Amino acid sequence: MTTASLTKDAVDFAVGLTFDAIPDDALKIARRCVLDGLAVMIGGSEQPALEVMARYIDRVGGAPDARLLGNANKKVPAHLAALWYGLAGHAMDWDDTQLSEGPGRMYGLLTHPTVPPLSACLAIGEMLGGVDGKSFLTAFNAGFEVECKIAEAINPNHYARGFHTSGTIGTFGSAVAAAKLLNFNHSQMAQTIGIASSLASGIRANFGTMTKPLHVGRSSENGVTAALLVRDGFTANDEALDGKWGYLTIAGPGGDPDLVLGRFGNPLTITSPGVSIKPYPCGVLTHPSMDALKFLMRDENIKPEDIEKIKLYAAQNILGPIRYDFATTELEGKFCMHFLLAAIAIAGKAGKREFNDEFVSRVDVGAMQRRVETIDDKEIEAMGYDRIRSRVEVITKDGRTVELWADENYRGSPHNPLTDDEVEGKLRDCAKGLLDEPAIKSVINRVWTLEDQANVTDVLADLHWQKG
Repeated sequence: MTTASLTKDAVDFAVGLTFDAIPDDALKIARRCVLDGLAVMIGGSEQPALEVMARYIDRVGGAPDARLLGNANKKVPAHLAALWYGLAGHAMDWDDTQLSEGPGRMYGLLTHPTVPPLSACLAIGEMLGGVDGKSFLTAFNAGFEVECKIAEAINPNHYARGFHTSGTIGTFGSAVAAAKLLNFNHSQMAQTIGIASSLASGIRANFGTMTKPLHVGRSSENGVTAALLVRDGFTANDEALDGKWGYLTIAGPGGDPDLVLGRFGNPLTITSPGVSIKPYPCGVLTHPSMDALKFLMRDENIKPEDIEKIKLYAAQNILGPIRYDFATTELEGKFCMHFLLAAIAIAGKAGKREFNDEFVSRVDVGAMQRRVETIDDKEIEAMGYDRIRSRVEVITKDGRTVELWADENYRGSPHNPLTDDEVEGKLRDCAKGLLDEPAIKSVINRVWTLEDQANVTDVLADLHWQKG
């Protein structure tokens, strides 16, 4: 197994990437990812974790480098702005998901690729006094690609053992994006990756708490910190992904760099195997099952009051990470199939309004959770993890039993992507009560014409909803 050149391959790709080298289809998806990333940052800004973080940032203070999302009048140090963007972007677990392609990889379970590089581009772009759309998209794609290829190369046990990939490997996405905007040379880019390797962190024990989205906040912050340290002369190992003590070996344990060597940008992961833009603010592994129940109830004309029992048959790729048997808070609900299916059964949808503690604690929601049963299905397990497979069965009070297999081409996947209108609709849902229609239209228009923007971070003036 070759291990000596993964860092060099990543560096060569990132430093050498130009806007003109990015294919049109990748640029189109990148614009969609940026719009979706801004949407989930807007929606996440109302989560309680952001209130706590606001108090922390106020106490820390520092250089007025970058505006905060939601408060265009407040400027904070670039690394803290990135922390804020990253925390907001993952606070609802609604940000996009990288798909896997290598052998032994779990389909749909690698990293959330957009928020770390997007956070870095916004923070560093602000610090630099503005950044044009072509430079922004180039840096974003550089960070996105390096993050995804490292996630593909590392041993899947990285996640299985308890690391949270979006917190760990997301750090490389933000680091490379920040370094690219700072116009680093090969040595500086390699050292940025070296520092990022020592800062990358996040463990799954914190799923279901505020610290889960903090992982992405810190991955965004740490990548920016790594780049700014290198800019000021800090040093690090320039082959920190490789070798006996490199990141893949230590955090994997091990990996298979040969899966991605020579393939940075060839093709870009953003186009193949692609990225899932989420219809629901919870783990992508749950979405096919939620859609199956939604469509089953619609097609069979089943009302919430008709349901006696809901049974979900699935394998450990779904049931393992979705850890709670009964949700009492919104944060637990994101990792509880009983709640997720209950939300679909009662509300017919699961969006910003359903993912709050008030909805989770409703009596009817709790009663429906108790009617859900999850079954570890060995036959589904034997089919492998190359797709997200499950079967939903509904037993009605009048004695009917109906079932539906979750569609492998679930909504939001590259095989069945959300339409541009649906992505815009997601932004409108996230912005409800925060932005008026002119501001929403301005954000949408800026993103669809991103490469023509003289200063992309001007969008932060639209994203202003200071309260109190």
